[in-house]
Order: sequence, then C-alpha cells, then structure tokens
Amino acid sequence: MALTIGILTVSDRASRGEYEDRGGPAIRDWLSAALAVEWSAVPQIVPDERDEIETALRAMCDQSNCCLVLTTGGTGPSPRDVTPEATEAVCQRMMPGFGECMRAASLQIVPTAILSRQVAGTRGQSLIINLPGKPSAVAECLDAVFAAIPYCIDLIGGDRLETDPSVCPIFRPDQRS
Repeated sequence: MALTIGILTVSDRASRGEYEDRGGPAIRDWLSAALAVEWSAVPQIVPDERDEIETALRAMCDQSNCCLVLTTGGTGPSPRDVTPEATEAVCQRMMPGFGECMRAASLQIVPTAILSRQVAGTRGQSLIINLPGKPSAVAECLDAVFAAIPYCIDLIGGDRLETDPSVCPIFRPDQRS
C-alpha cells in the first residue's frame, strides 16, 4: 500500500485561482525524483487564513494519515503569513532544527533567508515541515533537511521512507534495519 504525503499550498491568490500554484508542484516533483517507495500525494490549496491552515493540517495528519506533510507559502513576515503559527497550534512537539537548517542553507544563496519563519513539528505519527513558496527555495530546503526526515518519521512511528541515494542519501543510525 502506498504511503501518503500531504502537500499544502498556502496562498490567497492560488486558492482563488488568480495565481498558478508553483510551490506544490515543486514539492511533488522533488519527492517524485527522490523517493524510492510507492507514495501518493494529498494536495490541497488554502488561503492565508490560520483556521483553514490548521484544519487542513489536522485532516492530513489525522484523517489521511500522512506520514509527512509539507507546506509551501505563508512563512514570511507579512501580516497575512500565518503558516508557522498554524503549524505550531496543531503540533504536539516542535522540531526547531529543521527551520534552523533550512534558513542556514538558504542564507548561503540569498540574504533575505533570515526573514523566513518556517517551522517543523510532529503531530501523532506525522511530521509537518513548512517550506518557502518559491519553487527553487523548496528544492534548496528539501535538499538541506531531507536526509534526516525518514529517521524522524521512524522515531514517531510513521511509515518507512526510502530514497534513491543518488538523489538524496538518508541517514539512519542503524543502517541494518
């Protein structure tokens, strides 16, 4: 049976159909190249409204049983950017290392990376990670942190992720399992 991964685009304009969602497809493309397991996406687009983001995150984790939920958009400093707050509200444990690592990697490319507020945390057997909205930044951030994602999901009892090591090697302390 295929595991499920949530892909949540947070954008007022994309949710109204005024703007093409490019962040969600960038996530799907990156995962399609990197993952070596059968998986299916649970995609959704919501506006920059905290309650709608929270509802979507809860549904992806609790009803769709996504082992991983990746969001794109809504992580900047503008008043409408509330993805981090919504993520924190639904998570049981925050995982600050993911945001720190993504910002550090992005800072090597663009000085405005320090403005990004993306966070990560766990909800049950799901790992939720906020990514930027820009497609190239999505790939940069996934490249920076994905090596640790499968083991994190192992630790919280989620589905086992495997990758194509030529695209994205992963790290598990006990490589025999």
